Amino acid sequence: MTKESLKIFFAYILLCFIWGSTWLAIRISLESFTPFLSGGLRFFIASIAIFIIMRLKGITLQKDKLSVKLYLQMGFLSFVIPFGLVYWAEQFVPSGLASVLFGVYPFFVAIFSYFMIPNEKIGIGKTVGMILGFLGIIIIFSDSFSFTLSDYLLGMFAVMLSGIMQAYIAVTLKKYGKHLNPLSMNFIPMLIAGITGTLIGLFAEDFSKVSIEENGILAVLYLAIFGSVVTFTSFYWLMKRINVVILSLIAFITPIVALLLGWIFYNEVFTTHHLVGSALVLIGLLIANLYGIVVQKVKEVKV
Repeated sequence: MTKESLKIFFAYILLCFIWGSTWLAIRISLESFTPFLSGGLRFFIASIAIFIIMRLKGITLQKDKLSVKLYLQMGFLSFVIPFGLVYWAEQFVPSGLASVLFGVYPFFVAIFSYFMIPNEKIGIGKTVGMILGFLGIIIIFSDSFSFTLSDYLLGMFAVMLSGIMQAYIAVTLKKYGKHLNPLSMNFIPMLIAGITGTLIGLFAEDFSKVSIEENGILAVLYLAIFGSVVTFTSFYWLMKRINVVILSLIAFITPIVALLLGWIFYNEVFTTHHLVGSALVLIGLLIANLYGIVVQKVKEVKV
């Protein structure tokens, strides 16, 4: 394995772990802050951190028309609207069901890639891997499915729409954002999300529910620095180096990490069907990543 391959591998694992841990951090932050205020502060602090890093590293902000267009698309289609939809939906939709519904993300990444980036091949391996991963998520959260459809319909639609929007912007950036620096490309979008979320939190949410506590502050800081700066910078760094469909399968891994952390820190139940579902997700991920390599090796042996 080359040095570059090792970097890609560890960045992928890091993303899975940190984004999986953000569910726990969000839960802790919401014990002190209202949803939009928590999200707004998270991204506002993250944008400040990115700006400081950019200044220290001498990274300039690209200001051409295409870059500005991508910043605006990211600000609203990656952060403001999708996160707003998920936060709103979480008032009605159980988190397990939300995780399954967000599983549309890799499928729509594949669909948008097929039409927008013809050289981003999907193939049998990635298709089978996505299907197995999605089935694994369904098994993991199957105990969350005792609900009346009419009660959750709008919330379910909101979560799925969030996943579809983020899939579209991911493929758009893969196609048009190769010239953008992984740090600078996050600054304006996170600043937009930070200002918008904070203003909504201050003027549209019940401020009396805000209770400034140490755990809540630490959770927001963790979400800002690790859950935003580290993860989104790593995500866009990886996007330039690996297939976007493979990258999107992280959405199937993060719920497993969240389950394990909930089991460790909140004494939540970890059952046999959680284990089976997790195994299915991992098998799907392996097939999606290794199928092409195995087929190529077989062809070389035959030759």
